[in-house]
Amino acid sequence: MSQAYFKLDGQIAVVTGGGQGIGEAIARRLHAAGAQVAILDLNEQSAKSVAQSIGGLGVQCDVASAVSVDHAIREVRGKLGKLSIVVNNAGILGKTANLWELEESDLDAVYATNLKSVFLMCRAVIGDMLETGYGRILNVASISGKEGVPRLMPYSSMKAAVIALTKAFAKEVASRGDITVNSIAPAVIHTKILDTMPQNTIDYLVGKVPMGRQGKVEEVAALVHYLVSREASFTTAQCYDISGGRATY
Repeated sequence: MSQAYFKLDGQIAVVTGGGQGIGEAIARRLHAAGAQVAILDLNEQSAKSVAQSIGGLGVQCDVASAVSVDHAIREVRGKLGKLSIVVNNAGILGKTANLWELEESDLDAVYATNLKSVFLMCRAVIGDMLETGYGRILNVASISGKEGVPRLMPYSSMKAAVIALTKAFAKEVASRGDITVNSIAPAVIHTKILDTMPQNTIDYLVGKVPMGRQGKVEEVAALVHYLVSREASFTTAQCYDISGGRATY
């Protein structure tokens, strides 16, 4: 008799920034594994379009706003039930420039979307997980947060902070039931976000990947699927690279 591994039947999952790119691929993968998926995205049309295609729930949400996050989570909980899986994927690249060419507002924008949002979402969902004694939180960081990419200082620094937030928060809940908090650090992945990046920056990033190519969103989704599964029960406070060999630690 064959065993179905990594099934997510009966679980309620939230994916932020799930209207396109990596988030969309993750949402589709979790749905295929049996989860009911809520797509949270700033673009309401994108959220609802992806959600409709997988029989899920699409909710407009500004992840940088506590009011918006709390409202969205209440809507998901009211329509689908208590949350057991949360993937904090939403993020922006920010302005590509040297530090001395950046304005304070450039840093603030990346902080709000890439770091503050993770804090807000974790705070909004942890109550359900503590109550049921089960949960999986996955934060999408970046290889930039480990190595630091020139001319992407705000992005690099906030992704580094996401890794640290993950490790700290995971240890806070490690003895509170089967609740894990992990992060992943993708290298350059083929998504629309690359359209906003200068070609020389893309070439620089791909040139550092030993496999010599960009990653695929489906490859990222596969790693996330494992980390939010029940089988990943002794894995927490970690940052997993998906970098084609680029990561050195």
